[in-house]
Amino acid sequence: MPLRLPDKLPAIKMLEDENIFVIDETRGHSQDIRPLKLVILNLMPLKITTETDLIRLLSNTPLQIDVTFMKLKSHTSKNTPIEHMRQFYIAFDELRNRKFDGMIITGAPVEDMPYEEVTYWPEIQEIFAWAKTHVTSTLYICWAAQAALYAFHGIDKIRLPKKLFGIFPQDITPEYHDIPLFRGFDTFFNMPHSRHAGTDIADVRTCSDISILAASEKTGPSIMMERDGREIYITGHMEYNPETLDTEYRRDLGKRDDVEKPINYYKNDDPDQGPLVTWRAHANLFFHNWINYYVYQKTPYNIDEIN
Repeated sequence: MPLRLPDKLPAIKMLEDENIFVIDETRGHSQDIRPLKLVILNLMPLKITTETDLIRLLSNTPLQIDVTFMKLKSHTSKNTPIEHMRQFYIAFDELRNRKFDGMIITGAPVEDMPYEEVTYWPEIQEIFAWAKTHVTSTLYICWAAQAALYAFHGIDKIRLPKKLFGIFPQDITPEYHDIPLFRGFDTFFNMPHSRHAGTDIADVRTCSDISILAASEKTGPSIMMERDGREIYITGHMEYNPETLDTEYRRDLGKRDDVEKPINYYKNDDPDQGPLVTWRAHANLFFHNWINYYVYQKTPYNIDEIN
């Protein structure tokens, strides 16, 4: 089954060119199926790129998924056309009375700021609280994961001595290797990271409600979970496409003195040879497992029964 997306969303054409099966909203309404309802709060500056990256991974499932894009009332995107936001995004105020089977909240380029100084922090806190009772399972990615840990448990982020930038192997915590989220995984897997702040694993361990599912010495905890998967926190970017880190590296090169090549990313550590893609198989498997085991198999058929 395909993803059902808003009519004329740019990602549809891009993914059809990759032979990924998606259908627009008009065609989807003709199918007599109860699709999974998924909402994405996209806080990344380049929204069309992030939309396409996430949809590409979500398409790797036999289930039909109806995707809604959420936007903040308290923030206006400066890097995405207003027309795109008006056509494809719905404000939280218009969605607060609806329930969803799954939700994804992305990272945001505000990690250098204290949470309370982020202009949309009050609205984000409200959305976090809303998701707990209106969504079966929520993925919090990068800054969103850090922000949710702070909002829910008071676990603050820590400033890193330098940017964590590259592809880093993650070890699955032995007692969690056989959980459904990691079904089909190897003993370790690679995950892209691109951030200036981190989460102290010792701080997370003080909270008995949170399970650390995967971590590494260089990145700290990378995947955490609580309430049996109602909340899943990812400190890296499983959704990144092969070119994302290269684009970021070349964008910043020459603009700042502290720009370093992404670690474990280029063939023979040479940017001219292009990326060596080592994380996509596990990324596809991760999103497939999340949709199947933590959304589809746990959400009620009557979506209004989510609580």
